[in-house]
Amino acid sequence: MLRLTMSVLLLGCVTPAMPQTVIKMGTLAPDGSPWHQTLQSMGERWRKISAGQVKLVIYPGGVLGDEPDMVNKMRIGQIQAAGLSGAGLSGIEPGVMALQIPMMFDSYEELDYVRERVAPRLEKMVEARGYVVLNWGDVGWVHFFTTRPASRMGDMRKMKLLTLAGDNDTLELWKANGFRAVPLAATDILTGLQTGLVEAVPNTPLFALLDQSFGIARNMIDVKWAPLIGATVITRRMWDSLPAAQRSDMMKAAREAGVSLRDGIRKMGDEAIVTMQKRRLQVIHADAAALAEWRREAEGVYPKLRGGQVPAELFDEVRKLRDEYRATAVGSRK
Repeated sequence: MLRLTMSVLLLGCVTPAMPQTVIKMGTLAPDGSPWHQTLQSMGERWRKISAGQVKLVIYPGGVLGDEPDMVNKMRIGQIQAAGLSGAGLSGIEPGVMALQIPMMFDSYEELDYVRERVAPRLEKMVEARGYVVLNWGDVGWVHFFTTRPASRMGDMRKMKLLTLAGDNDTLELWKANGFRAVPLAATDILTGLQTGLVEAVPNTPLFALLDQSFGIARNMIDVKWAPLIGATVITRRMWDSLPAAQRSDMMKAAREAGVSLRDGIRKMGDEAIVTMQKRRLQVIHADAAALAEWRREAEGVYPKLRGGQVPAELFDEVRKLRDEYRATAVGSRK
């Protein structure tokens, strides 16, 4: 009996623990930023759901490179997940640009209405590329931050405009429309501004505050050029390797994390403008004529976007849904 008891105890001592799955995730979100904190919270929920068998390790602040670098690292298996803006997502599936068409949306309400209806389709398109969308989010409205005051497109054409390295389609669009586009990695924005390599940067107010680029590009044109969306993605290979019984709860936790962040980011985006104004940011308001000019310029590239960066059918669906929302909103006010 003693020998049997000792055998059981020894067996318990040598039984190997279940291997822990480590998921490496990269993001440009600064360390301690709301996006980073939300990803950390999601990772903690995943740890609890998996009883400690899934560990999410986050590399914030672009330490793994810019978004094209992170997408490439996912492709070769160096990392398994990433929190990306629409710029990085388009490197996986260009159709995601359907939610970032310049001057297509005037409000978050329009964006939410359209995204809710096209998200399932976009997620299938992303999945066909080998990735799973864990959640959708917002980065804010893209405005143009410039080193010299500007309010019209003509002013912008005189400046060196930053475009993100690797996005050659957007680069060529800007050039074809008379802009002095300069491709740079997102991690080189500050250096580019400091050296004069670029003079105009499309950015969201919250990111301009967090990366302090507004300290050099002290003028913000008050035109909502496009919403910069975001999403957290994981390689399908990694996702499918996780226990099937846990994936449903993990996806629920990821979706809830995305929704919880959305309203906060939008509020902080508005607050960021006020904070930067107190630190010498000049907000340049576009009058009716200037705004009409911006809209004409944006809509002038729609024929190139439709069927180019954005599949024609998807472009048409987004515009149809936007108009549908506008008609409903007008009707509700009557």
